[in-house]
Amino acid sequence: MFVFDHKEFDEHERIGFFHDAETGLKAIIAIHNTNCGPALGGCRMWDYASEEEAVTDVLRLSRGMSYKAAITGLPLGGGKSVIIGDARKIKTPEMMRAMGRAVQQMGGDYIIAEDVSTSVEDMEQVAKETSFVVGLPAKQGSGSGDPSPLTAYGVFAGLKSAVKTRLDRTDLKGLTVAVQGLGQVGYNLCRHLHEEGAKLIVTDINTETIDKAVKEFGAVSVGLDEIYDVDADVYAPCALGATLNDDTLARLKVSVIAGAANNQLAESRHGDVIKDMNVLYAPDYVINAGGLINVWHEYQARTQGKAYDIDAVKKHIGEIAGTTGMIFKYAAQNDISTAAAADSIAEERFKADEVVEEQVA
Repeated sequence: MFVFDHKEFDEHERIGFFHDAETGLKAIIAIHNTNCGPALGGCRMWDYASEEEAVTDVLRLSRGMSYKAAITGLPLGGGKSVIIGDARKIKTPEMMRAMGRAVQQMGGDYIIAEDVSTSVEDMEQVAKETSFVVGLPAKQGSGSGDPSPLTAYGVFAGLKSAVKTRLDRTDLKGLTVAVQGLGQVGYNLCRHLHEEGAKLIVTDINTETIDKAVKEFGAVSVGLDEIYDVDADVYAPCALGATLNDDTLARLKVSVIAGAANNQLAESRHGDVIKDMNVLYAPDYVINAGGLINVWHEYQARTQGKAYDIDAVKKHIGEIAGTTGMIFKYAAQNDISTAAAADSIAEERFKADEVVEEQVA
């Protein structure tokens, strides 16, 4: 496997491979771009079928973080890390401390946070070995805790912006939203949608979580593959990436696509496919940036010796609605897909050797 020739390489600045024999840690840290600041991104632990699959994932995810930070106006770059293995079987506090030592070796160019199959408690272990960590427990004003609810809040704001643009609705009452994936973010999104009066169709690999959503939100459950065929106003992909592909897009019967998952488009050309379908797509890294905004505020507060301010965080995350609307307008004016519009704006920011300062006050 040759990383430099990898289809997802995209001029990454730095890729580190780490192994700790004592704990069994096998990890990759990828830094895509640091023109706007240090790379910040979560650590995903997954039982990848191969090392090549892990490399592909970390390259795609880290690249996405560059775009996410830039489109949100944060003085951050894009990075991500993955740990290879089944978290339920091999993850230990000692392994997470070893991951902290790996992060420390990056010399501050990468700041780690929790992601799929890692937790606030894991970051607490990481913090014993490095200060370049966010998403810490909410203790003594130094941490912000689980960012999932705030990520969901941002997705909800972006989804409402899309509904306003495409369906000319300022509320969601009576609209049907098909939610794929009921993890922490997806479930919290369902709560917001339910409180607004939306009807929910849900699916997930965890039947207990589905049963909970049916009971709490009055949701209708469908099979994992059936979610693409339901009649709905909005499709909200909140599981893993690449669920928007040639097969699934041909089956969707919705007006809006807006969800929390990273890397939703299987290929960049699928942004144009969605445009040709006359479906409005809210680019994933735009509306799921709430978690990143949150941990940036946490990091700023800690490094400046200030208290974490949840009200300032929520206000900042609320701006995702305006950013999303701006992208929709830009796409319409230039007759391009919303995905291309978001990419264009983000690239103008992080490819210039300047720190982005707008929307950061």
